[in-house]
Amino acid sequence: MNSLQDVWRTRFTHYMGEVQKYMRFVFTGHLAIVIMFVLGAGGYQYSEWLKTTSSDFPAIWLAAAIMGIVLGFSRPVTLIRKPDEVYLLPLETKLPQYFAKALRYTFGSQVIAVILFYLVIWPMLRQVAGLEPITIIIGLIASILLKWWNINSEFTYRWAYKGHNVWMDRIVRMIGSFALLLSILNVQFIPIIIMILIIVCYPMSWKKKVKETPFPYEHFVRLEENRMMGIYRFANYFTDVPNIHGSIKRRAWLDWMYKVIPYAKKNTQEYLVFRSFVRTDDHFYLWLRLTVISALAAAFVHIPIAIAVVVAALSFATTIQLKQALTSSNDFRMDMLYPLPKGARKKAAVKIVRYTIIVQAIIVLFAGLGTPYFFAQGFVVFIIGELTIRLSK
Repeated sequence: MNSLQDVWRTRFTHYMGEVQKYMRFVFTGHLAIVIMFVLGAGGYQYSEWLKTTSSDFPAIWLAAAIMGIVLGFSRPVTLIRKPDEVYLLPLETKLPQYFAKALRYTFGSQVIAVILFYLVIWPMLRQVAGLEPITIIIGLIASILLKWWNINSEFTYRWAYKGHNVWMDRIVRMIGSFALLLSILNVQFIPIIIMILIIVCYPMSWKKKVKETPFPYEHFVRLEENRMMGIYRFANYFTDVPNIHGSIKRRAWLDWMYKVIPYAKKNTQEYLVFRSFVRTDDHFYLWLRLTVISALAAAFVHIPIAIAVVVAALSFATTIQLKQALTSSNDFRMDMLYPLPKGARKKAAVKIVRYTIIVQAIIVLFAGLGTPYFFAQGFVVFIIGELTIRLSK
């Protein structure tokens, strides 16, 4: 038992050191300003919406649905590594003690998000739904307990079935969490009792199978590797993380986009850079994620200064990161063997980045069509992107 405690303590210390090492580059002063503006604008819009929303709005249903989704995503953090497949075999009977610590940490790290989301929907439940504070507090306590149940249920399911079709288990748990919270907030005692019985009985068969199934090291090692890679890729948007390589996907449904680049020798690098952008997950999803956030902000935030700061910051982040990613590739490519002009790749990368910013500006413009200053939003995105292209190295 002591050796496993030492193993967890050592790994947890190393894990926290890795996270802190990279997160200090992520949460800088610039990002803090953006977050402050986003939270301030979002809070203002939310408070204004609460004042104008009628009592007929299904606030309880919406709150239960949001919490059900938040509760359903409960991936366990085990810090299991590949050598454990060999070195932990002699201690396999003591693994439950190790996983008890892992699940406690998972709960402690994820319950914070549950509480924050619930505090956000609290005013809606109080002002729109007209619930009593005691009912809302009971709903919060139930959400915390449901988080513990979701984490343990997902861990047990992954052990029993090696993670196969875990999305089905997740959907079932989301529905169960939603139904129980809905019953609690509506103060329906019989449905509450029924849902508690269902929730308690749901993972019972898996617990029996866990006793008969060896621990699936391969699945949990892959789960940890994917989780850590997600952290590294997120940090890589803000600083260089060693040994990070974006995965490549075919994306055949976007083949028609390559026709945008005219077929000519002078466009060789432009075509190759564009294919790299479309097929590389890190590049493509970076642009997609920041564009979607900008569009949502343009559509739902109606404070001119706040929206200008947000879309400008996201336009700058998109441009600077894509430009650096597409121009700083040191991998060997077949085009290096051909006598192309010096600096052709950098010029092509700048051109492709400009295309992405233009598309982002158009999307933001259309997303804000319901506001009187929608044209200015798209203009800000394009101007900030163009200035970043010209002024950055």
